[in-house]
Formats: sequence, structure tokens, C-alpha cells
Amino acid sequence: MSPLTGWARAHPRKATAGKAALAAVLLFLIGFESVALARQPTRPHATVVAAAVVVCLCAVPNARVPLRIRAWTAASVSLAASVILIAGQHALAVWGLGEGIALLVLLTGVVHRAPGRTAAVLGPLLGLACVLAPMRDIRLGLWTVVYGVLTVVVSAYSMILRWQDAQRMRDLAAVRTAERLELARELHDVVAHHVTGIVVQARAARFTALDGPRADAAFERIETSGGEALSAMRRLVHVLRENAARSRPLAGLADVHTLTEAYARTGPPVALHIENGLDETVPAEVAAAVYRIVREALTNIRKHAADATVVRIKLRTVPSGLELRVTDDGGHPARLSDQARGGGFGLAGLTERAEAMGGRLTAGPPPEGGWEVRAVLPLEAGEGEGDRE
Repeated sequence: MSPLTGWARAHPRKATAGKAALAAVLLFLIGFESVALARQPTRPHATVVAAAVVVCLCAVPNARVPLRIRAWTAASVSLAASVILIAGQHALAVWGLGEGIALLVLLTGVVHRAPGRTAAVLGPLLGLACVLAPMRDIRLGLWTVVYGVLTVVVSAYSMILRWQDAQRMRDLAAVRTAERLELARELHDVVAHHVTGIVVQARAARFTALDGPRADAAFERIETSGGEALSAMRRLVHVLRENAARSRPLAGLADVHTLTEAYARTGPPVALHIENGLDETVPAEVAAAVYRIVREALTNIRKHAADATVVRIKLRTVPSGLELRVTDDGGHPARLSDQARGGGFGLAGLTERAEAMGGRLTAGPPPEGGWEVRAVLPLEAGEGEGDRE
């Protein structure tokens, strides 16, 4: 939808007044020309006035009559009048002010908004009609050159507007595609995080003698994890179905506390340290990236560090931006099937996300043992590789 169309829908009364003003101006020009030429009323002059009235009425926007029909009617009437007058008896004096302006208005609308085939055929016809209108005069004068130049200028300007609209639609489609891909990754991460916890607890229940209250507690944890997974999936699927772009990220630093508390209920204890004041100063997109990295790191700890006794998460500012460290002291993977382990693309995707933001993400064993995920993300737009530690 073009900006003019959007404005007309938002201000219907002003749009109606604008249409009436356009019609009044065009009809005034026709009337003025008719009065000025009334001293020599002839059949050619009557033909000029009749064609001008029809073309001007077609140029006035009308919701009931599509632009394509109005433009075809105007082009047909104007070209027919020009052919009759040029091939037959010329008018003694023709200005064609109102008709020419109306044809240019229609030419702009057709080239700018009409479908490709319609614009390719109807646009040149309207341009030809505009150029031929002043040639009905028995003497070719300045108006012929003026109309020719205006036709070229208006056509070029309308084509630029059409190209800009097409580029805007391509950009919008690219944004929507990127948004859907991001939501798909989000859905994958949510499912992997929660389902991995369910699988780990279910396998632990199989290989451990559980009865009575202990069995009830294990099944309660499985039920809680399943409910959280379903809730998160419903939220993301709803966004996908509505095709609504998020005005803010789905999660942030406040959700990291909830995430770690939920993880600690079914896994090793989590020592979370977030530097004071970060909740208010960290940009929303950076906070969302921190949440996703923490969630993926905790998911991997479930898979690859089943014997971990503690998980430490530290978030602080450094000269190059915001530093996140997630470490554990585990060394033995959980007993999971190949399907449950997944393809290992979670950290790879987060690494790409961190690099796209101008930061970096690394994962590997620290000197003291275990495993560490470290990410450094810029806190300001435009920070890049040169700002790193």
C-alpha cells in the first residue's frame, strides 16, 4: 500500500475533499478553455471539450471504478479524439490544459500502481495520448514540446516510485523470512531445552530404583518440564501463525533468573551472578541473546555433563561490551540416544548470532576442568571487532 493510499484511508474526509478539489480544478480548466475559444465554436472544438470532460472525470479517483477501467476509458477517448481531429479537420486553437493534466495523473497512477502487464501496455498509450493532445491544433507550438517533456518526466518519476515500492516489498519479505527463521530457531531451542530435561529425568528414573515419594517427585518434575515446553511452544506457534513481527524479544535478563531456577530443580545447583544495574542498561536484543546462550549452555550441560555438581553463570561488563560465562565441572555425558542428543547445531547458530551482532562466542574446556561457554556481545550499535579485549 502506497503512502498516499494509507493517508487516504486514515483521513477519509480529507481524501474526499482532495478528490473534489481535483475535479473542480480540471473542470475549471476545461471551462476556461471553452470560454476562451467560444468566439470560434466549431465541431472540432466540441470534440475537444467532450473528450476533455470524459478524461477529467476518469482522472478523479473513484472507489467504485477501478483505476484500470478509468485509465482505459480515458486513453481510448483521448486517442480517438486525437485521431479524428489530426486526420480530419484540425481545431483552430487547442490548449488541452485540463485533459493533459488528467492524462498525466492517470499515467502516474498506472505506471506506479498497476500490475506489470497493464502498466506495460496502458502506460505508453496514456503517454501517447498526452503527447497527441496538443497536436490537434492546426499549428504545432510550444504546448507540444511542453507536453512531451512532461510525459517523459512523469513516466520516469512514476517508474522510480514503482521501483521503490517493489524494493520495499522485497525488504519486507526478507524481514519476514528472517523473523520466521529466528522463530524457528527459537522453537528448536525451546524444544531441545525442555525435552532434553524430560529425557534425562525419564532415563534416570529407569536406571534408579524409585518408589513412593521419590517416584512421585520425579514424575512431578517431568510433568512440570513437559508443561513448560508446551507453554513455550504454544507461544511461539501463535506468533508464527499470526505472522506478527515482535516489537521486543521474547525473553531477557529477567527470564534468565526463572530459567536457572527451573533448571536447578531438576539438575545441579546454579550459581547466577549478574552485575548490578545490567537489567536497566542492557539493550533488549542483547538481553535476548544472553537468554538464548544461557538456555543452550544449560541444555548442553544436561546432555554432555551429567555428573556436574554445580553450574556457574556470570554476566558482567568489560571494555569490549558484555561478557557472559557459563561453566560447569562435569565430564561425563548423559546416557541418551543419538536422536535425543540432536545434531549439535545450537551453539553454531548462537555463534553466528553473536558474530552478526559484532561479538563472539567460544566454547571449550577451561584450565580448571569441566566446560565453559564464553560470549562477548557489544552493548552499543556499531561496536565491532576493533573493540574486543
